[in-house]
Amino acid sequence: MTDRPPFRADVVGSFLRPAVLADARRAHAEGTLSDDALRDVEDTQIAELVRLQAENGLRVATDGEFRRSWWHFDFFGLLDGVEIVELDHGIQFQGVQTTPRGVEISGPIGFSADHPFLTHFRALQATAAETGATPKFTIPAPTVLDFRLEPGHIDLATYDGREAITDDLVRAYRDALAAFYDAGARYLQFDDTAWAYLCSDAELAKARERGIDTDGIAERYSTLLNRILEGRPDDLVVTTHVCRGNFRSTWISSGGYEPVAEALLANTAYDGYFLEYDSERAGGFEPLRFLPEGDKTVVLGLVTTKTGELEDADDLRRRIDEAARFVPLDQLALSPQCGFASTEEGNTLSEDQQWAKIRSVTEIARTVWG
Repeated sequence: MTDRPPFRADVVGSFLRPAVLADARRAHAEGTLSDDALRDVEDTQIAELVRLQAENGLRVATDGEFRRSWWHFDFFGLLDGVEIVELDHGIQFQGVQTTPRGVEISGPIGFSADHPFLTHFRALQATAAETGATPKFTIPAPTVLDFRLEPGHIDLATYDGREAITDDLVRAYRDALAAFYDAGARYLQFDDTAWAYLCSDAELAKARERGIDTDGIAERYSTLLNRILEGRPDDLVVTTHVCRGNFRSTWISSGGYEPVAEALLANTAYDGYFLEYDSERAGGFEPLRFLPEGDKTVVLGLVTTKTGELEDADDLRRRIDEAARFVPLDQLALSPQCGFASTEEGNTLSEDQQWAKIRSVTEIARTVWG
């Protein structure tokens, strides 16, 4: 097993919220539970989650995103100059639509030293230290903010249009990386739906309706990310998870990675890529040929988080062998395809099924990589 993340058996980040946590968050939202009382419940449940991750064979520990309602809006809404606002529509998944929320740029974009996610990371770090696990912390990628920005939601007194936000967005994320590193983070992940949408003609058409110039967008996003990642410390591992949508076990986009593989795998300076490969919607492994030989890792998301049915171990090992036709086996790893709860509602499987999936990942990783 590798000592540097991503690990041979890894996870995307989010886990199903235990009932006691869901009840506490509901009571807090209703005003019947104090901030301190909610934090106590969160701390207790995260400590138990970290213990369970170790008990089920993982060397990495996340906080399950237990302090968040959404995988992305909670972080974005706490940036300087960004607000989460009501829209007249949500994000359309297959057969279900999310709560109508969106981002609005109301002032200069920035990352402040008092961003609450830094406190959340420090709490995870302290808890993970008790098990010896490597703490992993997830934040939404800057490309998501750009791709999801609706027309008319930029303060034109601050920025003269969509393209004008780029420099401040880069600066904010560079400041975030520096702040997390100073807090002790050595393993961060940018969660990203934008790259998957660039593989879908339907989602590209919707993007154009939002006023996004999609010509050369993969190259533009690669440049934006490289500006952020440039000069980061050598011992800071930054990966990305490319997601086709994960809300109550539904999805948004379809399409293999071929349209973005070279820009993403060969030209963007991530250390690792968590790629969904749990369904035919992700296409084949051929696009992995663009991964440069060396230290980068592709983490194969072969185990679905959308259903509780356990995959056949022999089938998963065969699929790893198929991927190894295009990438050296030493540059591959295994994980669930996504988190188990990208929003606090969670996917439609039980906690027992969730942990069975994790055990399957760790056991198969041992048989494949030793």
